Amino acid sequence: MDTETGNEIADALGILLKRTTRTHLHQRLTEGMGEAVDDVTYPVLSALARSGSRSAADLAQDVGVDRSGVTRRASRLEAAGLIRREPDPTDRRAHLLVLTDEGRLAVAELRVRLAGHIEASLSSWPPGEAETFARLLRRFTAEGPFG
Repeated sequence: MDTETGNEIADALGILLKRTTRTHLHQRLTEGMGEAVDDVTYPVLSALARSGSRSAADLAQDVGVDRSGVTRRASRLEAAGLIRREPDPTDRRAHLLVLTDEGRLAVAELRVRLAGHIEASLSSWPPGEAETFARLLRRFTAEGPFG
């Protein structure tokens, strides 16, 4: 691989990782999901679905905001019945954020919507290219410079 290819991949990743890119996508995904689920709370729901129950402090790194930001978002989600707080068995002073059944249903709907957006954007690709892209992207995230 030459430097040009590395730069091309880096530029594409830069676009994908931009906060505005993520915010725009999250706004489209959460449209009509109710007041509690929006581009601000989506990352908390998504991270809990990926990683399981965690404290706000632990979740903060994944979500990209500080602990108090996660706590504010979690409070909105809790008021809507999408998450609940449970005592942390390893630290009596802390609480874990846990998806409720309703929260899991909301995440399932968001994942269906995301998959639909992705499939629609790849629908014009020649047969087999989307599958190859998915396989190579999984490999890149597993073996790439993210560890």
